[in-house]
Amino acid sequence: MFGFVPNNIELYKLALVHKSASLVLEDGQSINNERLEFLGDAVIEAVTSDFLFIEFPGHDEGFLTKMRARIVSRQSLNALAVHVGLDRHVISNGGVAFIQKHIFGDAFEAMMGAVYLDQGYEFVNRLLINNIYRRFLNIDELTLSETDYKSRLIEWCQKHHRQVLFRTEHDKGYAPNHPVFFATVLVDGIEVGHGSGDSKKEAEQQAAFSVAEYMSDEQCASLLDRVDRLTN
Repeated sequence: MFGFVPNNIELYKLALVHKSASLVLEDGQSINNERLEFLGDAVIEAVTSDFLFIEFPGHDEGFLTKMRARIVSRQSLNALAVHVGLDRHVISNGGVAFIQKHIFGDAFEAMMGAVYLDQGYEFVNRLLINNIYRRFLNIDELTLSETDYKSRLIEWCQKHHRQVLFRTEHDKGYAPNHPVFFATVLVDGIEVGHGSGDSKKEAEQQAAFSVAEYMSDEQCASLLDRVDRLTN
């Protein structure tokens, strides 16, 4: 899949085990790819920062931050996982709707965490940039896309001197092997949007997306008026 022979194949096997298919040891410990996913998330962010710093020498921090958020988004990582064929090997116990979520992107993060532990940072840096990003990422398309609705909402509120808060918690009745989070976004203490997802990040993005229709320049006044009416 990636064109090299692993030193420790067990790391890569573990990277494919989603938490819904966790292996339970005699002492009750669950074995899955979550820890590798945590590590891989940090590795991918670091490599992506390197990549963007080189690709866009004339752009400011704000642009680079937005581009990084788009590249490391669940939608983008899911697509990359499918491009490299990782989706055919992920082990999970979910149904079709569950599979369509973000488990492939999670496995992609875990796999990059495994590569980092097995081969080191310089190797995973070259692998991700040269063999994956340059082959499968459409930079022009990503430049024009909008996926980080949370950042967009925060920037909008800062521009208009409004306080924004995301209140996120487990949804009622969630299963331990399939946690669901529910997020509420508040502007000046008023609930203006809601969202749910399999992670806090996804739930908050969905909540921000639910109010994204108010974020255009023409409609800024609509949300401001809505908040003002509720607070007066």
